[in-house]
Amino acid sequence: MQAKILRFGLLMLLVVGIALVLIYRKQFDVAAVEDWVKAAGAAGPILFMLIYALGTVFFLPGSVLTLAGGALFGPVMGTFYNLTGATLGATLSFLIARYLVSDWVERKTGGRIRQLKEGVENEGWHFVAFVRLVPLFPFNLLNYALGLTRIKLSHYVIASYLFMLPGAIAYTYLGYVGREAVAGEQGLIQKGLLALALLAVVAFLPRLVNKLRSGPMLGVEALKQWLDAGDDVLVLDVRTAADFVGEQGHIPVAQNIPLEELSDRLSKLSDYLEKPVAIVCRTDRRSARAARILAQNGFADVHVVKGGMTDWHQHGYPVQEHHL
Repeated sequence: MQAKILRFGLLMLLVVGIALVLIYRKQFDVAAVEDWVKAAGAAGPILFMLIYALGTVFFLPGSVLTLAGGALFGPVMGTFYNLTGATLGATLSFLIARYLVSDWVERKTGGRIRQLKEGVENEGWHFVAFVRLVPLFPFNLLNYALGLTRIKLSHYVIASYLFMLPGAIAYTYLGYVGREAVAGEQGLIQKGLLALALLAVVAFLPRLVNKLRSGPMLGVEALKQWLDAGDDVLVLDVRTAADFVGEQGHIPVAQNIPLEELSDRLSKLSDYLEKPVAIVCRTDRRSARAARILAQNGFADVHVVKGGMTDWHQHGYPVQEHHL
């Protein structure tokens, strides 16, 4: 009974805290954080990390806090304080979700929690690293959602700290440059260019990670061997519906989702987030675009079938008879 009362009380505290943040969001800015931290004197860094941690729990905008950290403490210590505060907050959210408010988090995350659970079960801390680098989910909500998975707390904390580091460095430095610009310090152009370079690197990282997660191109011979062996692979044909049943026909087990509709119909493919997906088109140009869409949405084992239906026909492999 006491445990239920505690859980209910914590849930109410969480809801009230989030509601207050939403109500007073406009009053919460970099200047306000700076005033609080400066007023704390020597305890300013500790207060700042505490604010960051609680802000993460109550869905405060992390960008405001990170910029404030750079402006207050500089690029080096600012990065340390930002990253430590964010990790503390992420850990608190994780523990709250795992032990106290799991039902509430399940409702808030909906079907997305299944993707997280499957990802963690198959990849462990590698998946945590992936979602920290690639923003598939809102940061604050992600922390709660990961608490419902089986990931070890130590793996979660270490992976979060390390793989949030690139973003923390870039945005902390941006906050530092902003403060330098206001103060009219020397060397502003060079510092501004470095800030832009860091942001460019952070923006490029998701593309690099997605590319690494995508498998190599798959020849039609290898695909045929997979299918003959009964492997659990999704053959995704991204041609138009007319082409799917047109002159070339299609691979008998293929599922057709035209490239133009793929982004809106990803939920139908959720069973294959961690299983092989072989993408087929007439050749492989549209398939490559489809592969990027899947990788950007967390699909871990995506392959473009080289040559598509054209090569499939050249090898004389069976097709579903066309209807036109």
